[in-house]
Formats: sequence, structure tokens, C-alpha cells
Amino acid sequence: MTETIATIHWRALDRDGEDKCRLAHLDGGYMLVGHARFRDGAGWAALDYVVRIDGGWLTRSADVTGIHAGTDIALRLEREGDDWTLNGDPQPELSGCEDVDFAFTPATNLMPLHRLPEVGKLDTRAAWLRLPGPQLSPLDQSYRRERGQLVAYHAEQTGFDTHLVTDVHGFVTSYPGLWEANGG
Repeated sequence: MTETIATIHWRALDRDGEDKCRLAHLDGGYMLVGHARFRDGAGWAALDYVVRIDGGWLTRSADVTGIHAGTDIALRLEREGDDWTLNGDPQPELSGCEDVDFAFTPATNLMPLHRLPEVGKLDTRAAWLRLPGPQLSPLDQSYRRERGQLVAYHAEQTGFDTHLVTDVHGFVTSYPGLWEANGG
């Protein structure tokens, strides 16, 4: 049985789209369950995702199912120590990744944001999933708490920088130009 901790509903700012997500307790850790609906350059998408997280806020596994641009999607990422698999196939390039980062939702920022100290910086590596594809590669990220709920974010491979605003549960409420929370 799972107990809901928090829910959030985002609207996309750069395209037609929304995402609804729930954070719950699960087996000594946590679980994110979300439903992303959007149109991007490839077409319409209706994606459901589940991310299983251990008690230290590190990803254990994740599933993405649904449809994107007319193509059925059924992906399962699993982490065992430093090793990752995608639908059972080893992904050695992801060795050392601690989390998943789904490019289509701000939900997966939650795990590193929970590990971010109240004062200081967190450097982490995520298994970055993009569609169409799937395209999967490591993404080195840094998070630095600036004050209160304002966090500076940097993605090394893309050179992307922004400031995120978070809520008390660790969800991003403002991702400038990309996502904005509509409430829970």
C-alpha cells in the first residue's frame, strides 16, 4: 500500500502540454507516478511514468509507457549499483548515474533536489531520456541552493543554466520558459 505525500500539476510554457504527478511512500523509499500529455516537434504524446526511489533519494528503477508521435513506448530502466539496463539490455555508458532525468517532465528533478544540502551544492549524474528514440545518455548536473526555495541548475553536456523554484516537497514549481505549477 502506498501513502501519497504530495501531488502537483504543471503546465508547459514552451508547447501545448501538462503533467500531473504524485509522490508516495513505497517499500522504505518513494515512488513518483505521473501522466504527461503534450505536443512537441514530433507530434502528440501521452506518457505515463513511474520512478521507484530508495530511502536516500536515488533512483532504483523507472518505467515510461504510452504513445509519442504515433509510436508505442514501453521502456524500463533499472539500476543495480552503478549498472543500468534499458528493457533488460546493459547500458554501460550510464555507469555511475544516480538518477533518471526524463526530458519531458520536471518531475525527475525531485530526487537530486532532495539530496541537495540546505547550504551548498550537489553534483550528480543522471540517465537522461529523450524522445523520440529513445535517446539515452549521461547528463552531468549541478544544483546549488541560492536562498530558500531558489536553486541554480546547470546541465554540463548542454550548457543549460536556469534557476528553479521549488516547493516544500522538493517539486519544481517554476522552471523558467518550460514549466509552471498549477497547484496540487
